[in-house]
Amino acid sequence: MRALPALLLCLVPLASCGPQTPATPAKPPRVLSDTERAALLANLPAPYNTGDLENGRRVFARCRSCHTITEGGSNMTGPNLWGLFGRQAGSHAGFNYSQAVKGAGFAWDADHLNHWLANPRTFLPANKMAFPGLEDATDRRDVIAFLKVETGYQP
Repeated sequence: MRALPALLLCLVPLASCGPQTPATPAKPPRVLSDTERAALLANLPAPYNTGDLENGRRVFARCRSCHTITEGGSNMTGPNLWGLFGRQAGSHAGFNYSQAVKGAGFAWDADHLNHWLANPRTFLPANKMAFPGLEDATDRRDVIAFLKVETGYQP
């Protein structure tokens, strides 16, 4: 009979933990149809409404090693870009920004992103981004249009 109290002493701490609830599954990524993408693109301000989303997707492939774009996506070497437009520079939760980006004093819009993508090192000196930039203005337009369509941009 002495084994029973010893067994109860082992089980009581487990019971005090309460019921185990499974982790909340991650929100599935938003999947847009081609029709939805075309409508979102058409509603963007010029010149982004004439962007080539397929080229923007291809060009953004250079960015995927450091950035995710899905809602609730993880930060990597760079911050998650979901909700980028309208967000204060250097403010995405959980990402350790450089002082240059934290102190930039602007919210991301297409114009700021265009200048950033042209040459991050000269746009905000002393930032941590190693990417040298995109020389081609058409590629920058297309990436910005792609990001506006894919990251939850609300005009």
